[in-house]
Amino acid sequence: MPTPLETLRLKLALPVGEHAAFDGWTQKAVDSAAEQIGVDQAQARLAFPKNQAEMVDAYIQGVDAAMEDHFTPELIAKLKIRDRVRALIWFRLETMTPAREAVRTGLSIFAMPQNLATGARIAWRSADLMWRIAGDTATDYNHYSKRLILSGVYGSTLLAWLDDQSEDWGETSDFLERRLAGVMRFEKWKAAWRGNDLHRPSLTRFLGRLRYPAR
Repeated sequence: MPTPLETLRLKLALPVGEHAAFDGWTQKAVDSAAEQIGVDQAQARLAFPKNQAEMVDAYIQGVDAAMEDHFTPELIAKLKIRDRVRALIWFRLETMTPAREAVRTGLSIFAMPQNLATGARIAWRSADLMWRIAGDTATDYNHYSKRLILSGVYGSTLLAWLDDQSEDWGETSDFLERRLAGVMRFEKWKAAWRGNDLHRPSLTRFLGRLRYPAR
């Protein structure tokens, strides 16, 4: 059960991002967001972080929450797996449109050495949420490989979107399609490789060769 301050922080998250596009990740953006949604500025300042990296993190949590609310099980069930992933990524881009310049600044903040670990953790969290919404139940190494791959696809698509000046983000759409096509080809190859006993390496044989090298 979230605390009242956590609930308020989530309510403020997206509006703060919108104002951060003009005011930067500052208390001014928090004050403007509080005025926009009609909450006390003192409470807003108490609820929202003051550190820039933490402010961006809170904003991304707002994007995550909006995505989770939008993609109900009934909606996601209508889509094939590739379409699910694409829809999830595209929804995030659309949600972040009012804060596009703030997102650009946020990525710069996470690129600072002291924030690299935080940025990686947040990227993993969002990728994990996307896969869980998409219905992934993997518990083996696929659980980790899928999230690592999706983090790369989403991150590179986000960068393409930030520089996209085409109508309706056509260039970003094409870029995302190419990335997803590459992932699907890799997944098919991986499935075939795992199902081929002739090519699958044997850990027992490998360890045996270490102990008794071939002559």
